[in-house]
Parts: sequence; C-alpha cells; structure tokens
Amino acid sequence: MYNNSQKDWLGSVVVAALGASVITSFAISQGQNPLVGLGITATAALAAVTLDFLL
Repeated sequence: MYNNSQKDWLGSVVVAALGASVITSFAISQGQNPLVGLGITATAALAAVTLDFLL
C-alpha cells in the first residue's frame, strides 16, 4: 500500500549509530575498551544500514 522507494541513508545511519551507541556506552561504563566499543558501534550501524537497504 505504501511504497517508499527512496531511502534516507543519513537518517538510517544516525538512527543505527544512536541505537548501537546506547548499548556501547553501557559496556564502556562497565570497563570495556572504548576503541572496541566504537568498533562495535560502527559494525552494528553498518549492519543495520545494509539490512535496511536490502529489505
């Protein structure tokens, strides 16, 4: 019924990065290395944007 063929890449990246950074900031507060946390955030955001593109 509603078919939006245009993708909002910037919006997808921002939402995915914000969602991943919430969990990552909790992990960093528990003692995780910040660089590992940023890597996890980047990987999760990339995966979310890829899935959004494919679906």
